[in-house]
Amino acid sequence: MSTQTLLQSLEQQIENLAREIEPIAHTPAQQARFDVTLFASKGTRLREYLAEVRVNFAQLCQVVAENRSAQVAFVAERLVSQITALQRELATQTLRNADKQKERKSSDFYSKLVEHQQFERRLMAMIQDRESNLGKLATFSEQQLMQKELAALEGRLMRCRQALIKIERSIERQERGF
Repeated sequence: MSTQTLLQSLEQQIENLAREIEPIAHTPAQQARFDVTLFASKGTRLREYLAEVRVNFAQLCQVVAENRSAQVAFVAERLVSQITALQRELATQTLRNADKQKERKSSDFYSKLVEHQQFERRLMAMIQDRESNLGKLATFSEQQLMQKELAALEGRLMRCRQALIKIERSIERQERGF
């Protein structure tokens, strides 16, 4: 496949993604939807992330035209990661809406506890995975990027553990009748 064919295919994927996002593009979330290592945008609407994807695609086209292969690889990898993240976000919208309704109807601390414990396990696995890959990276810039990802994941793990403590305290208060 030629480079132009690949770029056209990628552009078509972005346009398809834009059509899928359109119905919910303006719906805000309570907080930023993605980690700052994936998207520079700290917005709460999917349209802001889609705009960043389009900017990165334009940047990819530019570095391809300038034949800068190192930047092409970096920008292309980032763009594919962003597109994948947006597709996952779209795929989970029905689950997110169902979760919101459940949260409104019930304050079941035990299910929240299990959910956060699962988050904690996944975050720890992600951290271990990144740490094992850190030594395998060839360039200093790749190692720095991986260290930034690790720092972000460790921050998420810390917040998850804080939430677990709050949930456990709430369960204790509920069991004591307070």
